[in-house]
Amino acid sequence: MTFHIGLIGGGNISETHARAARAISGVEVAAVYGTNSEKARKLCVEHGGRPYTDFAAFLAHRPMDLVIIGSPSGLHATQGIAAAKQGLHVLTEKPIDISTRCADELIETAKKSGVKLGVIFQDRMKPHIRQLKDWIDRGLLGELLLADARVKWYRPPEYYANSRWRGTLALDGGGALMNQGIHTIDLLLWLLGDVSRVQARVATQLHPIESEDTATAILEFANGAIGVFHATTAAYPGYPRRVEISGTEGTVVLEHDRIIAVDLRNAPAEGAKFAERDENRSGSSAVVSDFRGHQAMIEDFLCAVRKDTTPACDGHEGRRSLALIEAIYAAARTPDRTAGRKNSNFHWDTSQ
Repeated sequence: MTFHIGLIGGGNISETHARAARAISGVEVAAVYGTNSEKARKLCVEHGGRPYTDFAAFLAHRPMDLVIIGSPSGLHATQGIAAAKQGLHVLTEKPIDISTRCADELIETAKKSGVKLGVIFQDRMKPHIRQLKDWIDRGLLGELLLADARVKWYRPPEYYANSRWRGTLALDGGGALMNQGIHTIDLLLWLLGDVSRVQARVATQLHPIESEDTATAILEFANGAIGVFHATTAAYPGYPRRVEISGTEGTVVLEHDRIIAVDLRNAPAEGAKFAERDENRSGSSAVVSDFRGHQAMIEDFLCAVRKDTTPACDGHEGRRSLALIEAIYAAARTPDRTAGRKNSNFHWDTSQ
């Protein structure tokens, strides 16, 4: 069976989607939609398919079995709903959208239309992260106590200045938290479970954008663990993401998606081979050079379509990180009634 894929968006991430899709046997790029006709045409020249600047005409293209959405975040639900109504399966880049209200509409439309819906959180497919998930599930870290996650990246001024949507509330939905930090928020939820309470602070400290370029949150997990989370695009020159998880039986450290430390009372036999430092410290680039994680997400989604099963990250799973980010933003808007200042010391109950 050959899957015919339509790409929505003509930017860097759609290029990643195209390369990942073409690396899969039995997959063809059928069409590309983009508002920039030259970018859409260029993608088709390099990866195949027919370029479109008319969205309705793109959705009517056949053969086409599914779409992969790589447009600005605020368009994900609208475009995904339109595709689902045409009987096309929908795989969208993170976030599923910029509001849970829109995400819920997309989830419901996909269900009513009988199509699959998936969200690309490629970190879930990376070998070291999957190994950590396995150790946690097997109880090798014991009772989870503390998580420390840091996304201290840097984006130059032109990253925002040369984009019509990055850093805007209407199309990006936020800044360092919604765009860059959401991968790590998803990772924390996947590894540690739901969050029951949030304290937060967000600020725009460096870049002249509508949204935040720095965010800090204290997360209280339903299982009793406590997490500290930082995300920024203002930490020059940018550093690899780092996640440290401690339990009653020890600690495991991830850096740049690799396990660099395994300090467990009962270390698994395979632990030593994973505890290797990654010498590539360019963890701040906006360009995805390694598309293997995206390829694995697409392969999983196609398998779900073929076998009529649930994708590894379906709409409901993809919604979880968005809901937590909404809670963080809400907490950051709550005044500090003790100090009499806004954005100083606040909390948000995620059950609200």
